[in-house]
Amino acid sequence: MPPEQATLSDIAARAGVSVSTVSKVLHARTDVAPATRERIARLLADHGYRPSRGSGVVDLVIGSLNSPWADALVTGAVEAGAEADCRIVIDSVPDSADVLRHTLERIMARGSDGVLLVHQMPAPETRGRLAAKRIPLVTIDPPAEPGAGVRSVGCTNWQGGLAATRHLIELGHRRIATVTGPLTTWSARARFDGYRAALLAAGLPVAEPLIRRAGFFAPDGRAAALALLDLPEPPTAVVAANDAQAFGVLQALAGRGLRAPADVSVTGFDDTPVAAWAAPPLTTVVQPLEAMAATAFRMLRLHGEGGAAQPEQVELATTLTVRESTGPPPAG
Repeated sequence: MPPEQATLSDIAARAGVSVSTVSKVLHARTDVAPATRERIARLLADHGYRPSRGSGVVDLVIGSLNSPWADALVTGAVEAGAEADCRIVIDSVPDSADVLRHTLERIMARGSDGVLLVHQMPAPETRGRLAAKRIPLVTIDPPAEPGAGVRSVGCTNWQGGLAATRHLIELGHRRIATVTGPLTTWSARARFDGYRAALLAAGLPVAEPLIRRAGFFAPDGRAAALALLDLPEPPTAVVAANDAQAFGVLQALAGRGLRAPADVSVTGFDDTPVAAWAAPPLTTVVQPLEAMAATAFRMLRLHGEGGAAQPEQVELATTLTVRESTGPPPAG
């Protein structure tokens, strides 16, 4: 069989070992007998595989660590790394193309077994330099739709927006507002499109006054909700694009002497740990953040192992968790 056609299964068969043992040698694991390691390493080299430099380090590059959302991603990556005897180095990088490029250059100079990049996307030339140095990259919740050759892990954002809105429609709501999040972001657009789809499927209008475009933080949600409450016909329900916005909506209601769900129902998106502790506990779409980070880590580890068969984009399912912030619209 020509070298370029050999898979890890082929190499395992020739070496008389399991695929798992071949993978351990490829990734510089130490729990393989020296003679077996040498035999497998020769076969890997003969068939064009380059064993990992074995730094035992994967870099998680994330914008901010000051949120429960970030905590969940870090936890998922660290726990997956521990299972593989790999250390996770966390790089907190603001949303700046120049800072991201410098951070990735530093990682390339130091060496790494891979980069997990959260909600950012390096320029094509930087991605090319990473590939040339055989440092695999997987993006988590990419800000834009990834193109060919960019591996990513996300969630079913459109389905989540649809499920939250459909839940409110089934409760009897007809004036359902949304706080969208920045529509320059791929996930925010998908959630908004899910909201629109649910309204249209129910024969309800998509009313521009009920659509508020805002940032992903609690003060943004609060400001958007205050504007909605000032409408001549305010909404009876609000679909927020994330939990932080939803907390801001709850703050706005409290400031006006209103309550959820008696006056206005509220949904979020993420299911961060604090969602269950809110007053009232928040109905929200569960984004499997820990599983997303763990999946991205495992995609890094599969780099080079029959790569043509590995998916480039993975979406994990979202689900709606109904708590006490939603109920039927107020009578009258």
